[in-house]
Amino acid sequence: MLIHITKYFFATLAFGLLATSTAIAQDNRQPDVIYGRKYGLALTMDVFKPTVKSNRAAIVMIVSGGWFSSPEAINPKSTNPFTSRGYHVFAVVHGSQPKFTIPEAIEDIHRATKFIRSKTKEYDIDPDKIGISGGSAGGHLSLMMGVAGKKGSEVNSKDQVQGFASGANAVACFFPPTDFLNWGEEGKEQLGRGPQAIPNIVAPFDFVVFNQQKKQFESVEDITERRKIGAAISPVTHISKESAPSLIIHGDQDKLVSIQQAESFVKKMKEAGAIAELDTRKGAGHGWANMDKDLEKFADWFDLHLLNKKK
Repeated sequence: MLIHITKYFFATLAFGLLATSTAIAQDNRQPDVIYGRKYGLALTMDVFKPTVKSNRAAIVMIVSGGWFSSPEAINPKSTNPFTSRGYHVFAVVHGSQPKFTIPEAIEDIHRATKFIRSKTKEYDIDPDKIGISGGSAGGHLSLMMGVAGKKGSEVNSKDQVQGFASGANAVACFFPPTDFLNWGEEGKEQLGRGPQAIPNIVAPFDFVVFNQQKKQFESVEDITERRKIGAAISPVTHISKESAPSLIIHGDQDKLVSIQQAESFVKKMKEAGAIAELDTRKGAGHGWANMDKDLEKFADWFDLHLLNKKK
Protein backbone atom coordinates (compact mmCIF):
# COMPACT_ATOMS: atom_id res chain seq x y z
CA MET A 1 0.00 0.00 0.00
CA LEU A 2 2.81 2.44 0.92
CA ILE A 3 4.59 1.80 -2.38
CA HIS A 4 1.34 2.53 -4.18
CA ILE A 5 1.03 5.80 -2.29
CA THR A 6 4.58 6.87 -3.09
CA LYS A 7 4.05 6.15 -6.77
CA TYR A 8 1.00 8.42 -6.55
CA PHE A 9 3.19 10.96 -4.77
CA PHE A 10 5.56 11.14 -7.74
CA ALA A 11 2.63 11.30 -10.16
CA THR A 12 1.32 14.39 -8.34
CA LEU A 13 4.23 16.71 -9.06
CA ALA A 14 3.22 20.17 -7.97
CA PHE A 15 -0.20 20.81 -9.49
CA GLY A 16 -0.06 17.69 -11.65
CA LEU A 17 -2.66 16.64 -9.09
CA LEU A 18 -5.05 18.52 -11.30
CA ALA A 19 -4.08 16.54 -14.43
CA THR A 20 -0.42 16.22 -15.28
CA SER A 21 0.22 17.94 -18.57
CA THR A 22 2.93 17.87 -21.17
CA ALA A 23 4.09 21.15 -22.64
CA ILE A 24 1.18 22.96 -24.26
CA ALA A 25 1.59 26.03 -26.42
CA GLN A 26 -0.14 29.07 -24.93
CA ASP A 27 -0.11 32.66 -26.10
CA ASN A 28 0.69 33.89 -22.59
CA ARG A 29 3.45 31.32 -21.94
CA GLN A 30 7.17 32.00 -22.09
CA PRO A 31 8.87 28.59 -21.72
CA ASP A 32 12.34 27.63 -20.49
CA VAL A 33 13.44 30.93 -18.99
CA ILE A 34 16.86 30.31 -17.44
CA TYR A 35 17.04 31.61 -13.87
CA GLY A 36 20.42 30.14 -13.00
CA ARG A 37 23.06 27.55 -13.80
CA LYS A 38 24.91 24.97 -11.71
CA TYR A 39 27.43 22.31 -12.60
CA GLY A 40 26.97 23.09 -16.28
CA LEU A 41 23.18 22.67 -16.14
CA ALA A 42 20.48 25.30 -16.72
CA LEU A 43 17.78 25.91 -14.12
CA THR A 44 14.53 26.91 -15.81
CA MET A 45 11.06 28.26 -15.23
CA ASP A 46 8.07 28.89 -17.46
CA VAL A 47 6.50 32.35 -17.21
CA PHE A 48 2.75 32.79 -17.69
CA LYS A 49 1.58 36.35 -18.25
CA PRO A 50 -1.80 37.61 -17.00
CA THR A 51 -4.76 37.09 -19.30
CA VAL A 52 -6.37 40.28 -17.95
CA LYS A 53 -4.88 43.59 -16.81
CA SER A 54 -1.86 42.96 -14.60
CA ASN A 55 -2.31 43.44 -10.85
CA ARG A 56 1.50 43.81 -10.54
CA ALA A 57 1.75 40.75 -8.29
CA ALA A 58 3.31 37.34 -8.97
CA ILE A 59 2.79 33.72 -7.98
CA VAL A 60 5.70 31.27 -7.90
CA MET A 61 4.46 27.73 -8.51
CA ILE A 62 6.94 25.10 -7.34
CA VAL A 63 7.04 22.09 -9.67
CA SER A 64 7.97 19.38 -7.19
CA GLY A 65 6.72 16.09 -5.76
CA GLY A 66 9.03 13.99 -3.61
CA TRP A 67 11.61 16.67 -4.54
CA PHE A 68 11.47 15.33 -8.08
CA SER A 69 11.07 18.17 -10.57
CA SER A 70 10.64 18.26 -14.33
CA PRO A 71 9.45 20.75 -16.97
CA GLU A 72 7.08 18.07 -18.29
CA ALA A 73 5.15 18.25 -15.01
CA ILE A 74 4.14 21.89 -15.53
CA ASN A 75 0.37 22.02 -15.92
CA PRO A 76 -0.66 25.22 -17.73
CA LYS A 77 -4.29 24.83 -16.61
CA SER A 78 -3.25 25.22 -12.99
CA THR A 79 -2.07 28.77 -13.73
CA ASN A 80 -5.51 29.93 -14.93
CA PRO A 81 -7.01 30.81 -11.51
CA PHE A 82 -4.12 33.25 -11.06
CA THR A 83 -3.49 34.65 -14.55
CA SER A 84 -7.23 35.30 -14.91
CA ARG A 85 -6.99 37.61 -11.88
CA GLY A 86 -4.00 39.55 -13.22
CA TYR A 87 -1.11 37.62 -11.67
CA HIS A 88 2.11 36.70 -13.42
CA VAL A 89 2.88 33.03 -12.72
CA PHE A 90 6.40 31.62 -12.59
CA ALA A 91 6.42 27.79 -12.74
CA VAL A 92 9.81 26.88 -11.29
CA VAL A 93 11.70 23.63 -11.87
CA HIS A 94 14.49 22.91 -9.38
CA GLY A 95 17.46 20.54 -9.48
CA SER A 96 15.74 17.18 -9.14
CA GLN A 97 16.32 14.11 -7.05
CA PRO A 98 17.89 11.55 -7.32
CA LYS A 99 20.78 13.76 -8.50
CA PHE A 100 20.19 16.65 -6.10
CA THR A 101 19.20 16.75 -2.42
CA ILE A 102 16.65 18.77 -0.44
CA PRO A 103 19.16 21.45 0.68
CA GLU A 104 20.16 21.91 -2.96
CA ALA A 105 16.52 22.21 -4.06
CA ILE A 106 15.97 24.87 -1.40
CA GLU A 107 18.91 26.87 -2.73
CA ASP A 108 17.45 26.65 -6.24
CA ILE A 109 14.19 28.21 -5.05
CA HIS A 110 16.11 30.95 -3.26
CA ARG A 111 17.82 31.58 -6.59
CA ALA A 112 14.53 31.55 -8.50
CA THR A 113 12.87 34.11 -6.22
CA LYS A 114 15.95 36.33 -6.37
CA PHE A 115 15.84 36.10 -10.17
CA ILE A 116 12.16 37.05 -10.27
CA ARG A 117 12.85 40.14 -8.13
CA SER A 118 15.69 41.05 -10.46
CA LYS A 119 13.15 41.09 -13.32
CA THR A 120 10.37 43.11 -11.70
CA LYS A 121 10.79 46.01 -14.12
CA GLU A 122 10.73 43.68 -17.12
CA TYR A 123 7.50 42.02 -15.96
CA ASP A 124 6.09 45.12 -14.21
CA ILE A 125 5.56 43.40 -10.87
CA ASP A 126 5.99 44.66 -7.31
CA PRO A 127 8.90 42.86 -5.54
CA ASP A 128 6.90 42.99 -2.29
CA LYS A 129 3.91 41.19 -3.81
CA ILE A 130 5.22 37.71 -4.53
CA GLY A 131 3.20 34.68 -3.47
CA ILE A 132 4.36 31.07 -3.63
CA SER A 133 2.56 27.76 -3.88
CA GLY A 134 3.09 24.04 -4.31
CA GLY A 135 1.98 20.59 -3.23
CA SER A 136 3.76 18.15 -0.90
CA ALA A 137 7.51 18.68 -1.52
CA GLY A 138 6.48 21.80 -3.44
CA GLY A 139 4.58 22.88 -0.35
CA HIS A 140 7.65 22.31 1.80
CA LEU A 141 9.79 24.44 -0.52
CA SER A 142 7.09 27.11 -0.56
CA LEU A 143 6.99 27.34 3.23
CA MET A 144 10.79 27.57 3.34
CA MET A 145 10.52 30.69 1.18
CA GLY A 146 7.84 32.06 3.49
CA VAL A 147 9.87 31.64 6.69
CA ALA A 148 13.52 31.69 5.61
CA GLY A 149 13.97 34.22 2.83
CA LYS A 150 17.44 35.72 2.45
CA LYS A 151 18.54 39.30 2.08
CA GLY A 152 20.43 40.35 -1.00
CA SER A 153 24.18 39.90 -0.78
CA GLU A 154 27.03 41.89 -2.25
CA VAL A 155 26.96 41.60 -6.01
CA ASN A 156 29.74 41.14 -8.47
CA SER A 157 29.88 41.70 -12.19
CA LYS A 158 29.25 38.02 -12.87
CA ASP A 159 26.02 37.55 -10.91
CA GLN A 160 23.85 40.60 -10.31
CA VAL A 161 20.92 38.37 -9.22
CA GLN A 162 22.56 37.77 -5.81
CA GLY A 163 21.97 41.40 -4.91
CA PHE A 164 18.22 40.76 -4.61
CA ALA A 165 16.30 39.23 -1.71
CA SER A 166 14.83 35.74 -1.89
CA GLY A 167 11.65 34.40 -0.32
CA ALA A 168 7.94 35.13 -0.64
CA ASN A 169 5.39 37.52 0.83
CA ALA A 170 2.54 34.99 1.12
CA VAL A 171 2.23 31.19 0.92
CA ALA A 172 -0.61 28.83 0.00
CA CYS A 173 0.12 25.12 -0.32
CA PHE A 174 -1.07 21.52 -0.06
CA PHE A 175 0.04 18.90 2.56
CA PRO A 176 3.66 20.04 3.11
CA PRO A 177 6.40 18.41 5.18
CA THR A 178 7.32 20.96 7.85
CA ASP A 179 9.40 19.18 10.51
CA PHE A 180 11.75 16.31 9.65
CA LEU A 181 12.79 15.78 13.28
CA ASN A 182 9.21 15.34 14.52
CA TRP A 183 7.63 13.36 11.71
CA GLY A 184 4.03 12.54 12.59
CA GLU A 185 4.87 12.45 16.28
CA GLU A 186 7.30 14.07 18.71
CA GLY A 187 10.86 12.80 18.35
CA LYS A 188 10.27 10.59 15.29
CA GLU A 189 12.76 11.49 12.57
CA GLN A 190 12.39 11.37 8.79
CA LEU A 191 15.89 11.68 7.39
CA GLY A 192 15.77 9.01 4.69
CA ARG A 193 17.35 6.29 6.82
CA GLY A 194 16.06 3.20 8.60
CA PRO A 195 12.66 1.49 8.44
CA GLN A 196 10.77 4.80 8.62
CA ALA A 197 12.29 6.00 5.33
CA ILE A 198 9.70 6.57 2.61
CA PRO A 199 10.19 4.11 -0.30
CA ASN A 200 11.40 5.85 -3.48
CA ILE A 201 12.07 9.08 -1.56
CA VAL A 202 15.46 8.29 -0.07
CA ALA A 203 17.82 10.06 -2.48
CA PRO A 204 16.72 13.60 -1.45
CA PHE A 205 18.11 12.83 2.01
CA ASP A 206 21.53 11.72 0.75
CA PHE A 207 23.09 14.87 2.18
CA VAL A 208 26.58 15.82 1.04
CA VAL A 209 29.24 18.40 1.90
CA PHE A 210 31.98 19.68 -0.37
CA ASN A 211 35.53 18.92 0.76
CA GLN A 212 37.52 21.95 -0.39
CA GLN A 213 40.84 20.20 0.07
CA LYS A 214 39.93 17.13 -1.95
CA LYS A 215 37.61 19.05 -4.32
CA GLN A 216 34.90 16.43 -4.01
CA PHE A 217 31.52 15.87 -2.39
CA GLU A 218 31.39 13.61 0.64
CA SER A 219 28.36 11.88 2.12
CA VAL A 220 27.11 13.09 5.51
CA GLU A 221 26.62 10.02 7.69
CA ASP A 222 27.21 11.38 11.19
CA ILE A 223 23.79 11.38 12.85
CA THR A 224 24.40 14.66 14.70
CA GLU A 225 25.29 16.42 11.46
CA ARG A 226 22.32 14.84 9.68
CA ARG A 227 20.01 16.13 12.39
CA LYS A 228 21.47 19.62 12.02
CA ILE A 229 20.63 19.49 8.32
CA GLY A 230 17.19 18.06 9.12
CA ALA A 231 16.51 21.04 11.38
CA ALA A 232 17.84 23.52 8.81
CA ILE A 233 15.52 22.21 6.07
CA SER A 234 12.45 22.15 8.36
CA PRO A 235 10.21 25.23 7.97
CA VAL A 236 9.18 25.08 11.66
CA THR A 237 12.77 25.87 12.63
CA HIS A 238 12.67 29.28 10.96
CA ILE A 239 9.29 30.64 12.07
CA SER A 240 9.20 34.22 13.35
CA LYS A 241 6.70 37.04 13.68
CA GLU A 242 7.83 38.25 10.25
CA SER A 243 7.03 34.95 8.51
CA ALA A 244 4.78 35.27 5.47
CA PRO A 245 1.03 34.64 5.90
CA SER A 246 0.57 30.94 5.16
CA LEU A 247 -2.44 28.84 4.18
CA ILE A 248 -2.21 25.04 4.23
CA ILE A 249 -4.84 22.62 2.93
CA HIS A 250 -4.26 19.11 4.30
CA GLY A 251 -6.24 15.87 4.46
CA ASP A 252 -6.69 14.38 7.93
CA GLN A 253 -6.18 10.84 6.56
CA ASP A 254 -2.89 11.57 4.79
CA LYS A 255 -0.69 8.50 5.30
CA LEU A 256 2.36 9.94 3.53
CA VAL A 257 2.67 13.36 5.15
CA SER A 258 0.75 13.38 8.41
CA ILE A 259 -1.56 16.31 9.08
CA GLN A 260 0.49 16.70 12.27
CA GLN A 261 3.03 18.49 10.06
CA ALA A 262 0.51 21.18 9.13
CA GLU A 263 -1.01 21.40 12.61
CA SER A 264 2.40 21.87 14.24
CA PHE A 265 3.45 24.52 11.73
CA VAL A 266 0.25 26.55 12.04
CA LYS A 267 0.34 26.33 15.85
CA LYS A 268 3.92 27.63 16.01
CA MET A 269 3.18 30.39 13.47
CA LYS A 270 0.33 31.67 15.63
CA GLU A 271 2.45 31.42 18.78
CA ALA A 272 5.07 33.59 17.05
CA GLY A 273 2.45 36.18 16.11
CA ALA A 274 2.45 35.34 12.40
CA ILE A 275 -0.61 34.70 10.25
CA ALA A 276 -1.43 31.07 9.42
CA GLU A 277 -4.53 29.06 8.55
CA LEU A 278 -5.14 25.31 8.22
CA ASP A 279 -8.00 24.05 6.06
CA THR A 280 -8.50 20.42 7.13
CA ARG A 281 -10.13 18.10 4.60
CA LYS A 282 -12.02 15.41 6.47
CA GLY A 283 -11.37 11.89 5.17
CA ALA A 284 -8.90 13.07 2.52
CA GLY A 285 -5.47 11.56 1.96
CA HIS A 286 -2.46 12.81 0.02
CA GLY A 287 -4.59 14.37 -2.69
CA TRP A 288 -8.31 14.32 -3.52
CA ALA A 289 -10.74 14.90 -6.36
CA ASN A 290 -11.43 18.40 -7.68
CA MET A 291 -8.32 19.95 -6.18
CA ASP A 292 -8.40 22.49 -8.99
CA LYS A 293 -11.21 24.23 -7.12
CA ASP A 294 -8.87 24.75 -4.18
CA LEU A 295 -6.64 26.91 -6.36
CA GLU A 296 -9.40 29.49 -6.28
CA LYS A 297 -9.08 29.54 -2.49
CA PHE A 298 -5.34 30.01 -2.92
CA ALA A 299 -6.04 32.91 -5.27
CA ASP A 300 -8.37 34.43 -2.66
CA TRP A 301 -5.59 34.10 -0.06
CA PHE A 302 -3.13 35.87 -2.33
CA ASP A 303 -5.69 38.55 -3.17
CA LEU A 304 -6.05 39.23 0.56
CA HIS A 305 -2.41 39.12 1.62
CA LEU A 306 -0.72 40.55 -1.48
CA LEU A 307 -3.38 42.93 -2.78
CA ASN A 308 -5.38 43.63 0.41
CA LYS A 309 -8.53 42.56 -1.40
CA LYS A 310 -11.29 40.75 0.46
CA LYS A 311 -13.53 38.34 -1.40
